[in-house]
Amino acid sequence: QVQLVESGGGLVQAGKSLKLNCQFSDTSGARDTAGWYRQAPGGERSLVAFHIRSSDTAHYPDSSMKGRLTISRANAGAKAPLYLEIQGLRPEDTAVYFCNYVTPVAPWGQGTHVTVVS
Repeated sequence: QVQLVESGGGLVQAGKSLKLNCQFSDTSGARDTAGWYRQAPGGERSLVAFHIRSSDTAHYPDSSMKGRLTISRANAGAKAPLYLEIQGLRPEDTAVYFCNYVTPVAPWGQGTHVTVVS
């Protein structure tokens, strides 16, 4: 099973930007679509952005973050790192951010914590 390792989170001031990084351990079970999810304290995990590798297209289903996110992959390879840049961070963006495939998902990684202070 692929292992997912997220990094790049931290404690940041509102208005700043962060770029999150997702590493795939191997290509086992690789899917065409991978994305970033977030889980706020006490909340459910939800998909905020996804990237379709075959078409190199990005999609942002979370309207609260639309316009502030950029998802990308380093190259077209199945093991290519997946990135998420978040601009104009807000305190309500505080959450644990996870990367994973989109339906079906692989085993979840530990995520990377993003804490935004005003």
